[in-house]
Amino acid sequence: MNHEGHQELDSTSNKESQLDLFSLIGGSWPPAPRGPERPEYGTVPRTPRRNMQRTSHNERVKSVNLLNHIASDKRKKPINSSPLSDKTNQPKMVHEAKKIETGVLVDVCSIETPEELYDTPSLGSPKAIDHVRLQEKQKTIQLPLHLQEDIGVGSLVEVATDVNQHYYGVVRWIGVIDDTATAGVELEQNVCGLTDGTRNGQRLFTCASGRALFVPLALCRRDARFRDTPPPERAHFQDDDNFDQPDCPVVPGVVPPLNLLGELAGKNRGIQGHHNSCYLDATLFAMFTFTSVFDALLYRPPEPEDSPHYGEVQRVLREEIVNPLRRHGYVRADRVMKLRTLLERLSDVPGLTSEEKDPEEFLNGLVAQLLRAEPFLKLSSGQESYCYQLFVEKDERMTLPSVQQLLEQSFATSGVKLSEVPAALIIQMPRFGKNYKLYQRVLPSPLLDVTDLIEGLPRQCAVCGVLARWECTACAGGGTLDTGAGALCTTCLRLAHATRPQHKATPLVICEEYLNILESCPVPRVYMELFAVLCIETSHYVAFVKTGVAHDAPWCFFDSMADRKGERNGYNIPEIVEIEELAGWLSDEGGRALNAAAPLDRQLPAPAKRLLADAYMCFYRSPDVAMYR
Repeated sequence: MNHEGHQELDSTSNKESQLDLFSLIGGSWPPAPRGPERPEYGTVPRTPRRNMQRTSHNERVKSVNLLNHIASDKRKKPINSSPLSDKTNQPKMVHEAKKIETGVLVDVCSIETPEELYDTPSLGSPKAIDHVRLQEKQKTIQLPLHLQEDIGVGSLVEVATDVNQHYYGVVRWIGVIDDTATAGVELEQNVCGLTDGTRNGQRLFTCASGRALFVPLALCRRDARFRDTPPPERAHFQDDDNFDQPDCPVVPGVVPPLNLLGELAGKNRGIQGHHNSCYLDATLFAMFTFTSVFDALLYRPPEPEDSPHYGEVQRVLREEIVNPLRRHGYVRADRVMKLRTLLERLSDVPGLTSEEKDPEEFLNGLVAQLLRAEPFLKLSSGQESYCYQLFVEKDERMTLPSVQQLLEQSFATSGVKLSEVPAALIIQMPRFGKNYKLYQRVLPSPLLDVTDLIEGLPRQCAVCGVLARWECTACAGGGTLDTGAGALCTTCLRLAHATRPQHKATPLVICEEYLNILESCPVPRVYMELFAVLCIETSHYVAFVKTGVAHDAPWCFFDSMADRKGERNGYNIPEIVEIEELAGWLSDEGGRALNAAAPLDRQLPAPAKRLLADAYMCFYRSPDVAMYR
């Protein structure tokens, strides 16, 4: 019995050992012999001399040259190959002179395609693509769907490499090189070894040096960065029986700004807000609806230094937002989301499609980075900017300072001047964040006198009004809000400094060519006109905008989220309202009377409260200078 028990125990142990071993190795032991490997079409034989096969991520051979890492398709057999023919015939190999040897090629499109597109011959003389010939070839060679329909000149594409790095750009040229459909791609960044759009001495397109990449068209695919942030869907709008949103067609060409409010007032007018977009909606409405001072952003031709996406960003801004706004008076939220998505992907400002932002962040991403506009503001210190932040010390005597006073104080404190008259001047109020405000109320000046703030411009004596020859910042009030006495003629300077020996004046530079004329004529003044005010209250931006260029043009109030239709799947309703009293509130007399009559914010009319207490950014224009920009 014991002997039999031991045998049973040993048998059981052997079975358990076999099971454990089977589980461990995943099959029988020893493993079945493997058949000889067949080299696939387009592969390089495994020899010690060529160590180019991918064995692990750490064994990849990398090259500085991007062309050595351009991705290709999976290794394929010839079209007419079969198992029988493989045994008798050697697989077709790519000629050594035509093979990229410094990187392992990987599949981008994951679609079986014929060898004609994925062999990588040395590209010969380029020629424009023959669409008739290409269509005949497509009858026998089926291109991937995304190559037939989606990829074209102007498409945003990506090209993958074998080192897990993707290069992004725009297709600028499509043609045939040695019977291979080839794309000329302008990359977003410079790459060593690339050109400026020339190949073999022939210019095919123009871009910045180091950005032109010529690859088989089959290796390009749509830029995946623009697929994961879809615009707001309109499907739920269609289910609403009371769907009443205006249409928003694309409007190409040139559309001038509006010069009167007309029928623009009312609901479903302006730019529709969506998902924290009010900072952008209010800024675009202020910049483009009733003025052309920023229209250079819409029409400047691309330059080699521009981003390859410059044309698409400019087109979306012009044809899908500004032109529909000016022609039809309405821009739907999905049109704006296109621009927000481009800014999110292409600028270094994160969160532009979903988070709360400030107008200056939007201007930095769009105007400075992508459109590369010339800075609106140039200072005598050599600094350039697109908007000017007021930095001043609070004067407790003032309850309603004007933008004119704050600007003069800020320039006197910083010791700089404008190097030229700006076409547009965007001024940020002295407030920080959403809550802290240096002054509880600020009066936007309808006319901004910048004569004394421009370097080299003739100035009047603050005492007698003749041509000033000297400037004394100490006489100007030491940087307080009581400014205006800084520029003096020689006679008034002698009288003023007789009792102020500690003051020191500096001579003003005056063009000798105009000196005799200015001595006998009044000194001209340079004014800039207020045309928009952005306001913020509880994280929501709205805009007051002047509806025309005339001095007596009425003002309107714009809110991209004035109302809402529906709950979770609803949509915002933008609204434009004419404010007849606003011109009176902006005058010095009217603003101070209103401020004295309503010492508390809740006592002010709602629009006046937003204008005086919530002003965040003021937009000024110089129509004379804008004509030449």
